[in-house]
Parts: sequence; C-alpha cells; structure tokens
Amino acid sequence: MEIVRIILTVIFILICVALSVLVLMQEGKSAGLGAISGAAETYWGKNKGRSMEGLLVKLTKWLAVSFLLIAAILNISRIWG
Repeated sequence: MEIVRIILTVIFILICVALSVLVLMQEGKSAGLGAISGAAETYWGKNKGRSMEGLLVKLTKWLAVSFLLIAAILNISRIWG
C-alpha cells in the first residue's frame, strides 16, 4: 500500500505542476474594450473550442478533476493507513 501511495504522490505533484503551467499559459477572459464594439465575435472567437486555447481549457478541466480525485484518494489512504 505504501508503494501505491508514493506513486500517487508523484503523479499528484506532476499534475500540480502541469496545472500551474496550463493556467499561466491561458489568456484572460476579459475582452476589454473589444466587447463593446463587437470585435469579440470574430472567426477566432467563434472557433475557440478547436484552437489551442480550447485545448488548454479542456486539459485544465481534466487535470483539475484528476487533482481533486487523487487528493481525495491520498487523504482517505492516509486516514485508513
């Protein structure tokens, strides 16, 4: 059981680092003054799901879910063990 806990801890640390990098790589959600004039509705604004920014958002969501799951598993294993 101790080996599984060590492996999960290493994976947890790697997810923490990857999640931090992904969050820092993303652009801000505020459109600034471009939203007032309607400049936010461009081709790139409509197809964000298929762009690199969309991929970063999806990866961030999956890493956040795995972060929470592994944190819960590590906490439960600490209580039981």
